[in-house]
Amino acid sequence: MKKYGIIAVLLTMCLLFAACGQTTNTNSAEKPKGTTAETQSSETQNTSETVIDKADSTSNYPAFDFNEKTVTLNSGYKMPILGLGMFSLSDSVAENSTYWALKAGFRLIDTAKIYGNEAAVGRGLQRAINEGIVKREDVFITTKMWTSDFSNGDEAINASLEKLGVDYIDLMILHHSQPSNDVDAYKAMERAVADGKLKSIGLSNYYEPSDFDRVVNATTIKPALLQNETHPYHQSGRMKQHISQYGTVLESWFPLGGRGNTQTLFNDSTISAIAQAHGKSSAQVIIRWHLQAGNICIPGSSNEQHIIEDYNVWDFELTDDEMAQMTALEKDERFADY
Repeated sequence: MKKYGIIAVLLTMCLLFAACGQTTNTNSAEKPKGTTAETQSSETQNTSETVIDKADSTSNYPAFDFNEKTVTLNSGYKMPILGLGMFSLSDSVAENSTYWALKAGFRLIDTAKIYGNEAAVGRGLQRAINEGIVKREDVFITTKMWTSDFSNGDEAINASLEKLGVDYIDLMILHHSQPSNDVDAYKAMERAVADGKLKSIGLSNYYEPSDFDRVVNATTIKPALLQNETHPYHQSGRMKQHISQYGTVLESWFPLGGRGNTQTLFNDSTISAIAQAHGKSSAQVIIRWHLQAGNICIPGSSNEQHIIEDYNVWDFELTDDEMAQMTALEKDERFADY
């Protein structure tokens, strides 16, 4: 009897362990659909966890090549990781800034239809080409489709090509989220890719994963790039993690804080101390932080000396500790409301 009792205990323990294993497997596998409120709630929670896990993976995020100063987009094209932004620059100023930037070594120029200076960028580019500074294929031109053109995307693309004076645009992005017709505009860009008018396409000012996915799920070509306000006080970590699953790269506008806010960042004690340690300016430290953090960076300037300074960030590197100090500046604080 004592022998049978021991066997019974052992059998009971085996059953208990089997039950534990079964419970673990049920949680990790897809649950069968049920009809009760409890079952539906459990399914919803499990699906949410799966999405979060997928978004947290950054294995597909494009790696920056600091030797070539480029990143390979999910479209297969190489894009410079440092460029000059044309926001708020007048027509004549934008032409000079484009020319000065290309002369200084920049190979990425970022403009937009709403900036009103696409033609100026085209003239600055042509000056640099005429002087033998660059060839057209050396320069990566980005422009943006404005919301009022979303219903006439094909015409908007042709208009930008004409103003820029180029046969193709390296990257066009939708300037803002507009659920009423941004999918139609994105599909127009997809058609332009097929026609060879655009090389890569993307989005700008999409700040929620669900809003980004709304466009992704309704279209065919995955966005090569997302351009959002990003700087040390607003580091865009959540969106950066989310878009990594698509191989989409983040580009920062207002990388230095934007008009009227640059001094706030330049005078930050952490940034100032790091700048002093390297014998660099606060602007150069912030730009270098963007690049090492994996953010394409497009500071803007109408001053030739500032443009030269902004490009001179390749001869130093922030340490792991300095990068951690910069990361600790995160406040989830945007300077703009658009």
